[in-house]
Order: sequence, then C-alpha cells, then structure tokens
Amino acid sequence: MKQLKHWQDPINALLGIWLVLSPWAVGYAGEKVALANALIVGVALVAVAAGAMLVPRAWEEWTEAVLGLWLVGSPWLLGFAGLTTAMHAVVATGVAIMVLALWTLATDKDYSAWLSGRGGAL
Repeated sequence: MKQLKHWQDPINALLGIWLVLSPWAVGYAGEKVALANALIVGVALVAVAAGAMLVPRAWEEWTEAVLGLWLVGSPWLLGFAGLTTAMHAVVATGVAIMVLALWTLATDKDYSAWLSGRGGAL
C-alpha cells in the first residue's frame, strides 16, 4: 500500500462528499442551480482529490484550489447568493478547500520549488 503524501487530500475528498450531500443536509435541494453546482463541483473534487491521493501531482492541488475559488464566487456568478444557506455552505466549503490545496502547494518541497524559481513537478 502506497503511503499518503498529503493529509489534506482526504479532507478535500470528504469536503467533496459534503458538497454532494449539502443540498439535502442544509435544505437547498429544491434550488436547481445551487443543487447542480454542489453536485458537479463535489463530484469533481472527489475525483481530483482521489487522484491526488493515488498519484500526487501539483496540477491536482491547483485544480482543487480553482474548484474552491469557484465555490467562493459561484453564489454571485450563478445567482443564488440570496439563498443564504446554500451561499454559506458553498462559500465556507470553498474557502476550506482553497486553504488546504494552497497549504499543500506551499509546504510540499516538490510543488513549492516553482516559488523559488527552481522548477517543480506539475
């Protein structure tokens, strides 16, 4: 069994599962746009985080960070910011995802090498 490289990836996978379940857990399953957003991003996040656990690459962390950024902006971009439960659920989850992904990128010497101009594995 391969050793897990980053503890943040399973947490991001769990956050993806939370996104998939959140419309029913916090009560916005009847809102089609917010529901679709949570389901699509949640499934994508689980897939990317699983890939990061199996074959870690920096692009997977960047993808997680972009998905988190999307979640932060999506209530306004998709027009469901007025649904406070949905908005709070996706924004808080997005912030957590971004923090974990950027933390991994900043602390993994293989990924953070680009910060110092030494290249790095993408």
